[in-house]
Amino acid sequence: MRGQSVRILGLDPGSQATGFGVIDWIDGDARYVASGAIRTTGSDFPPRLRQIFEGVLVLMREHAPTEVAIERVFMHRNADSALKLGQARGAALCAVFGDAPEVFEYAPREVKLAVVGQGGAQKEQVQLMVRTLLRLQGELGADAADAIGIALCHAYSREARRIVDAGAARGLRP
Repeated sequence: MRGQSVRILGLDPGSQATGFGVIDWIDGDARYVASGAIRTTGSDFPPRLRQIFEGVLVLMREHAPTEVAIERVFMHRNADSALKLGQARGAALCAVFGDAPEVFEYAPREVKLAVVGQGGAQKEQVQLMVRTLLRLQGELGADAADAIGIALCHAYSREARRIVDAGAARGLRP
């Protein structure tokens, strides 16, 4: 089906830096819109969560995504780090709910597999592939590249679902 367009916000939550990437998915083609990181300051944790929340609110207002893709929390060796990551993720999610976009979650390995073709890819490989896939020039920070990777993973997943659904509508089985 031609003429389909969706704006996707990818979020890579972190307590010190929450990466974001915005792409438009138009007729099966990804187009770069914006990326960067919400960098938190201060040593107290609750104010940093507020900075993440407020930063994502600004992104929602500026870019009006219809779908949000966010990295699923994975277990760290350090329980304190995992808890902080989960709280940063929660702050980011709370900020998107006011606009009621659809929210999708992806595991880190799933994102790397979709973007690089290997679930155990290194951050540098994700950065290179994101720059290559979107034909971006210049530097791209790791947090922004990861967030764009999450948005691309979602775009590819939604395209695969669209193809399967179209086949099912014609009586074909996956």
